[in-house]
Amino acid sequence: MMLYSLTQVTQQYNERVVLDIDHLEIESGRIYALLGPNGAGKTTLLNILGFLETPTTGRMVFRGQAVAASRAAMLHLRRQVVVVDQHPIMFSTTVSNNIEFGLKIRRMEKEARQRVVDEVLEMVGLRPFKSARAHELSGGETQRLALARALALAPSVLLCDEPTASVDAENQAVISVLLQQINAARGTTIIFTTHDRLQAAALAQDTLVLENGRLAATTYENSYACSLLSGGNGCLRCSLHGRVAIPFATPPSADQLKRSGRVYIDPEKITLSRTDDLHANEGVMGTIVLIMAEGEKIRAVVNIGVLMVVLMDRASYQHQRPAIGETMHLRFAPDAVTLLG
Repeated sequence: MMLYSLTQVTQQYNERVVLDIDHLEIESGRIYALLGPNGAGKTTLLNILGFLETPTTGRMVFRGQAVAASRAAMLHLRRQVVVVDQHPIMFSTTVSNNIEFGLKIRRMEKEARQRVVDEVLEMVGLRPFKSARAHELSGGETQRLALARALALAPSVLLCDEPTASVDAENQAVISVLLQQINAARGTTIIFTTHDRLQAAALAQDTLVLENGRLAATTYENSYACSLLSGGNGCLRCSLHGRVAIPFATPPSADQLKRSGRVYIDPEKITLSRTDDLHANEGVMGTIVLIMAEGEKIRAVVNIGVLMVVLMDRASYQHQRPAIGETMHLRFAPDAVTLLG
């Protein structure tokens, strides 16, 4: 079932357009990753989907009904969607009271409230902290409490802004598993923003990518900030985030040469090789950190100084048999690299 449908939706602040969505559809019951560089419009889109902001223009449909811009309509819809902030604010009282607050507003009876509190604390692994003071929790525990507080309201949609960005590695793994469990057990639609490509690849069923407020035509894989460098012998190299340079086969225009921008590298136009006879300008080396099946393709994530995705067909995978932890060469097809501006 289609949950959201956005058509010609824009958001503008002081004559600056920060979001411009031609068309976007989000299905019910799936997990979506919302990715893109800082300032791309991710939080703005999340706020619109959470009915916290009304778009400047455009049409928005939720569960088959057009969304009216009135305050009463927005308040009604907010009962079905919960936003979990990157830095959630807790009341300086107990963990239990923080969860109960929203249930009291919805006039749930005390006995029922206690059942819900126990259920969600069990789900997020915080049952022993029920009587603890919320402001004394660690960052990871606070983020899990924020999820528990959201789950207590039984939302249809859970919107998470960078849910693992400010927590340690252990809690990052716990929160990722929690999101999968919430989706599987309750059928909750989950949309989360992240800069972590590995998390997006492992957790999300669908990926949305924003570039300068617009949905990118390319996938999120292999979209980087870049600048062009002279590689000698008339060759150009593209420096990704200032960390690693790759060959740039297609001569850019004079205008493109004047500035830095973003670059997209087609993951299906990169090949892996164990040979070590590559010339300096033909490829780079990296260590494989993730391999997973994706339909008829095999996704390999390689650390070359930045994380880069390679999509292989199954025949190539069977031939190469790359392994996690192995160092391999990446070779780029002449048309693999595209400047986005």
